[in-house]
Amino acid sequence: MPETSSFPIQAIAINSIAASPVTERAIARLRSTKTIRDRAGMLLARARRGESAWFTVNDSSMLTTAIVVAELTRARYPSLKIPYHSRWRHFETGGVDRAAQLDEALGRALPAQRARAQIDLALVSVLLDAGAGPDWAYCETISGSSSRHEYTRSEGLGVASFHAFMSGLFSSDDALPFQADAKGLQAVTAQAIGAAFQVSRTNPLVGLEGRADLLRRLGQALEAQPGLFGQTGRPGHLFDLLTQNPPQQMSAPCIRAHDLLSVLLSGLAPIWPADNAIKGIALGDCWRHAAISGDGADDLSAGWMPFHKLSQWLTYSLLEPFEWAGVAVEGLNDLTGLPEYRNGGLFLDAGVLRLKDAALATRPHAAGDELIVEWRALTVALLDELAPLVRDQLGVSEAQMPLACVLEGGTWAAGRALAQQLHHGLPPLNIDSDGTVF
Repeated sequence: MPETSSFPIQAIAINSIAASPVTERAIARLRSTKTIRDRAGMLLARARRGESAWFTVNDSSMLTTAIVVAELTRARYPSLKIPYHSRWRHFETGGVDRAAQLDEALGRALPAQRARAQIDLALVSVLLDAGAGPDWAYCETISGSSSRHEYTRSEGLGVASFHAFMSGLFSSDDALPFQADAKGLQAVTAQAIGAAFQVSRTNPLVGLEGRADLLRRLGQALEAQPGLFGQTGRPGHLFDLLTQNPPQQMSAPCIRAHDLLSVLLSGLAPIWPADNAIKGIALGDCWRHAAISGDGADDLSAGWMPFHKLSQWLTYSLLEPFEWAGVAVEGLNDLTGLPEYRNGGLFLDAGVLRLKDAALATRPHAAGDELIVEWRALTVALLDELAPLVRDQLGVSEAQMPLACVLEGGTWAAGRALAQQLHHGLPPLNIDSDGTVF
């Protein structure tokens, strides 16, 4: 798996801050999924040796967990034709083909124009897809019908953000509503998001201010980098960026999944909170863990455990617009599993992971707490080990069912189902969320 991207964009965001070579190496290392896997695997091995302060690992429960995931996968996708775990599944909530609604609204747009609009939609929607909390819901009235459907959590956030996009909330041009651009995003307020997401005192959404602030920072980052996002600052410009110089040996347009992730990590670095930073360069979804070692005394990445959950969820969600426009995707399994509370909850609720102190399940925890950092790291490593067991149960190959499809089939749904059975839908650990990580 690639240590860094083969695409030359990664250096742009780093070099623009005049970083030293030592800093550049550290940032590049923390933006690699190989580092995520290596460090997650190190923490899992350490936990198996009994050295974790927080968890024990019960490997005897892995097979039963795989059976649960496989059975749910067959129930959800009897043909085993499983799509990627991406935001587009949430746009299908309730059996409504909302992607087709966007296609219809775009009229006679060319494939590249459609891809730009789809990328705009997916990127903004993913950034709004942090935990909604247990008390929020979105009610959708089906066009041409008086019936209303209520959606919660990720599905509700997906449907709400879809309608916000279709209303032109993220566009600065009333004549071009079906886009997200720098000026439109910078104008977003918490009040506007609240209105679009039907927030009220009786329908509260966790992290509302954080979501709006994240979109405004996104708009600033898009505007500041016209080389990546074009003069109008559209996420959809990534389609042009990544397809303009296809490899000479390829007969058809092709991109690598990790290249797309690398562009997102570099281009969107300014939007993340600056507390997690090396020499002024924001790291995003990277967190401290005392047991993480580096590669030598000058490795500034030592002590940091990277995840990039939202960025990888975003990468998974942007692959389909490229494919729908005729661009092939390679290296899908270079991306990792997503370390969030559904996948992580699966391993706790299925008994693969056990808290050494059961009382920790009753206390609130911050995203940066070492307990949560380690839980997420163990989740990444265990998903890699669980995936082949699930494939064996289903009788399919890795090519037939890459990790993105195992997640969709899958582990995320199994984590939710167990949480519903055991915790009324709540995760097994209580995490304080500002709307940017979980």
